[in-house]
Amino acid sequence: MCLYTITLMRTASKTALWVSLLAALHGLPTLAQQPINNPKADRILLPNGWSLSPVGTSLQLGDLPLNMQLTKNGKLLAVTNNGQGKQSLQLIDPKTEKLLDEKPIAKSWYGLKFSANGKQLYASGGNDNVILVYNIVESKLNLADTLRLGRTWPKDKISPTGIEVDDAQNRLYTVTKEDNSLYVFDLKTKAILKKVNLGHEAYSCLLSPDKKTLYISLWGGDKVALYDTQTGQLAGEIVTENHPNELLQTKNGRYLFVANANDNSVSIIDTRSRKVLEVIATALYPTKLTGSTTNGLALSPDEKTLYIANADNNCLAVFDVKTPGKSAARGFIPTGWYPTSVKTLGSKILVANGKGFSSLANPAGPSPVKKTDNSGSHVGVTGQQEVQYIGSLFKGTLSFIKQPSPEQLTTYSKQVYANTPFTGEAQAHGKREAGNPVPSKAGEKSPIKYVFYVIKENRTYDQVLGDMPEGNGDSTLCVFPEKVTPNHHALAREFGLLDNFYVNAEVSADGHNWSMAAYATDYTEKTWPISYGGRGGTYDYEGTRKIAYPRDGYIWDYCQRAGLSYRSYGEFADNGKANLKSLEGHICPKAPGFNMDIQDIERVRIWKQDFDSLLAKSAVPQFSTIRLSNDHTSGQRKGKYTPIAAVADNDLALGQLVEHISQSPIWKESAIFVLEDDAQNGPDHVDAHRTPAFVISPYTRKGAANHTMYSTSGALRTMELILGLPPMSQYDAAALPMYDCFTTTPNLAPYQARAARVNLNARNVAWNKSAEKSERFNLASEDAIPDLELTEVMWKAIKGEDAVVPAPRRGAFLKFEQKRRDDDDDD
Repeated sequence: MCLYTITLMRTASKTALWVSLLAALHGLPTLAQQPINNPKADRILLPNGWSLSPVGTSLQLGDLPLNMQLTKNGKLLAVTNNGQGKQSLQLIDPKTEKLLDEKPIAKSWYGLKFSANGKQLYASGGNDNVILVYNIVESKLNLADTLRLGRTWPKDKISPTGIEVDDAQNRLYTVTKEDNSLYVFDLKTKAILKKVNLGHEAYSCLLSPDKKTLYISLWGGDKVALYDTQTGQLAGEIVTENHPNELLQTKNGRYLFVANANDNSVSIIDTRSRKVLEVIATALYPTKLTGSTTNGLALSPDEKTLYIANADNNCLAVFDVKTPGKSAARGFIPTGWYPTSVKTLGSKILVANGKGFSSLANPAGPSPVKKTDNSGSHVGVTGQQEVQYIGSLFKGTLSFIKQPSPEQLTTYSKQVYANTPFTGEAQAHGKREAGNPVPSKAGEKSPIKYVFYVIKENRTYDQVLGDMPEGNGDSTLCVFPEKVTPNHHALAREFGLLDNFYVNAEVSADGHNWSMAAYATDYTEKTWPISYGGRGGTYDYEGTRKIAYPRDGYIWDYCQRAGLSYRSYGEFADNGKANLKSLEGHICPKAPGFNMDIQDIERVRIWKQDFDSLLAKSAVPQFSTIRLSNDHTSGQRKGKYTPIAAVADNDLALGQLVEHISQSPIWKESAIFVLEDDAQNGPDHVDAHRTPAFVISPYTRKGAANHTMYSTSGALRTMELILGLPPMSQYDAAALPMYDCFTTTPNLAPYQARAARVNLNARNVAWNKSAEKSERFNLASEDAIPDLELTEVMWKAIKGEDAVVPAPRRGAFLKFEQKRRDDDDDD
């Protein structure tokens, strides 16, 4: 018999639901299953270790739906799709669950609002800095007008987000996330009546029922601003929790609900007193760890039930709010991947799932029709051909869920808990033999005193190690085989081959955040597709913009709070300048950041010099982050290092770094973790997130192929346990530590770097279509290059200009994950 206990906890006006899974002690059936990324499966295992079991019926949406709006009569539903690939507006009949119309939109982001009569739809034009006005005629969208806030990006940096309309007064309000302002339009004259500086990035805005107050969520300011529409002035602020985004109010306007993404919470505000009446905790367990990402709100028609979208928990939290201030938790509903918006219509609950129902491989390969943004921004995609690039591979879906009965909600809650590997604040998972150098919990001592964390750029497993017969590789997709990467291959053979490792991220923007915080905020996840799709925006995801920071910072912040010594060599730092306050005084001044003109062997030379000077003073930091990024390559740009030379340089640099540490007096107390920040568009026959990874230490289990399913978060969890740090998010708290990569008895034999077998100084000399394409690449930052084109020209540089870029094969996760979960259950 399975026993679930549902606990309602109220502390300091904070209400939450937590289901205690006592079932483990009472015969809960095993959660083990054959991992699969088939969106039609009953239960889908994602590469991050979390599972999906979406309920209800569904309709295919576009790329990253962020917002939905219903007409007042409920006859029409509009969706704005704001992803990296094709952006669009969709018009849906929510009763018949049919798509009525779809229109492409050049640039868009979040903002969406119907007029009171439902005959007009207003949509944000994103970095075109416009509001687009559509007339709705016979259930079709007809572009009728444009309201302009300024010149298009990059001439003006404005970017409208949330929209509100007062039809009676012919006023449109929109808030922005680039110039942090409120704009007030006269709908008759199309003139801007007022611009008000808000001081922080804004997300949404909402008029009170009497139209006298406009509530504005200050996404980057942890507050709701109040704008008096009568006086045209700001009339105060109400402090919320971290990253307030979507707003919702009762029909009478008495209560305002605010979703707080980084605090897993909803603030309930009494609009009369302008005070927070109550805070609802939406996480699955009583935890302060980020990772639920609360970002969508809807009330039942009778306003007694609140449905809350938890993007990163892949569920809705359900609360009884008939008496605000005394809310009561009711349960959870499983959704698709990364739910971003929720609405109700009668007995139906409508949920937009930002990433759809599963992860995938990219079987069609990098062959879209493309265009280049001459401004040097990221490159967009045009044409009708399907793009199977990781940045736009996971299409959104719309779930239609019947309002569950209490009994059904209990069943749904069990499903949500079965889908999550997170079971509490800091519980370690998996089997650990006695004496394993990786502790089972923070605070236990480890013989490993020094952790070196090497971050590389954008390669899949098959691209580099697909030729190794010891692992699950596809040699036909291997473009950097052992001749090019002798050290990668030697390290895999000597210290263990990991062929079932997956990054949490899609691209470098979220990749460096996942790599350094085990989390990417809602800001990061929702905005990187804009610039990656060639629609303006800046790459501000490595400490250069505060709103992108996780609530409690990055791993260096945790080291600082714990009193650990740490140092960064080019990660979140560049040429002597730290991007984070916590890194000031903790960087190697000479270490370069991302720069494709600097070879990685030069980066390692600088690191060696710094390391040796610190070693002489017995001051080697306990935690070091080292950036080796030339495996990114410069494509075929004439005069730049060839892709083969760039990757071979990266390979030799890694070998030299490992050799140097292994020959030092601290080798016996060291561990080196080597990860790609993301996989991006490289071909892989298993999954688009699979990458090479290495764990290198005297304590590493030597010479074995390890098929255990691991993730970026699992690598971070292992490092945290060694260093005595707590988890940074629900993701690393839930991840499987890499226990079985280690053994109890150290082998102190040093590593001997393998010499390069190709010319590291080879330059691109040919002038062809790929070279011409590469000439337009922006090499200033890691993902300012269109990755689809980079992958294509890199392949042709190696295989020949007329070579056909292969299509990665569709595949599910490895069968070994089944055994790992069975072993966990037996532990």
